[in-house]
Amino acid sequence: MTEPVIDAIVDVRADDWRGAVHAACAPLVGVGALEPRYPERCIAIAEDHGPYMVLAPGIALAHARPEDGALRLCLAAAVLAAPVEFGHDQNDPVDVVLAFASPDDAAHLVLLRNLAEHLLAGLADQLRLAPDRATAVRALSAVR
Repeated sequence: MTEPVIDAIVDVRADDWRGAVHAACAPLVGVGALEPRYPERCIAIAEDHGPYMVLAPGIALAHARPEDGALRLCLAAAVLAAPVEFGHDQNDPVDVVLAFASPDDAAHLVLLRNLAEHLLAGLADQLRLAPDRATAVRALSAVR
């Protein structure tokens, strides 16, 4: 299996949850792991199905289907300078937005399992405390 593309950005300014989703996807679009339409599909799905992407207090996982523009297995984090509301009744506001994509229905299973394990072990707090992009990328790279 090809190694996933991993990236992160810190101290991100977002006006709302849509901006936060775009910010989380931006590094992956920039390196060609996602088509530019992918963040819009993440947003459209959330508009249709509600704030399902808010997984836990302060943490959202933006994602869409492989056919929505996922070119590579990838994961990025946007650590927000100020939290935003996604409309989740228990887990808002969100200050860590993860963007995730898989080019097929199977390649992502190990990465998602590892992500869940690392989130349970405190990954979101490591990302929140990261003083710069390099530190955040190192923390997120442990998920591989």
